[in-house]
Amino acid sequence: MKSRESLIRLKQFQVDERRRQLAQIEAMVDEFKRMAQELDDQITAEQERVGITDEGHFAYPTFAKAAAQRRDNLLNSADELGGQLEAAREDLREALEELKKFELLEERDQIRDRAERDASEQEELDEIAARRHSRQQG
Repeated sequence: MKSRESLIRLKQFQVDERRRQLAQIEAMVDEFKRMAQELDDQITAEQERVGITDEGHFAYPTFAKAAAQRRDNLLNSADELGGQLEAAREDLREALEELKKFELLEERDQIRDRAERDASEQEELDEIAARRHSRQQG
């Protein structure tokens, strides 16, 4: 029984670790997207400031070109993390399933143990009642 409790604690730790990993990847994706949006805003502001929105125009601002490249790199990184995000979600699902299996086994054992205790107690009570009954008869 003790080893199963240890195993359940281990599985719970693994679930918690997978949740932390998932949260970390989600935070990175969110941060990349937030930074990309800020760069988009800066690009738009720069385009409005100089009055040129055509990236092919010879006088298109270099800052806007560089910011667009950084934005695209961030969005690509966020997309690449999408695969890791799905893998982390699947790992978490699997860890939760394993934990649930062990918790159900533990619960089943506890129910069985409780039923055995109850049956044993009932046996003792029946025995006491039978002795009392035989004394009263005698």
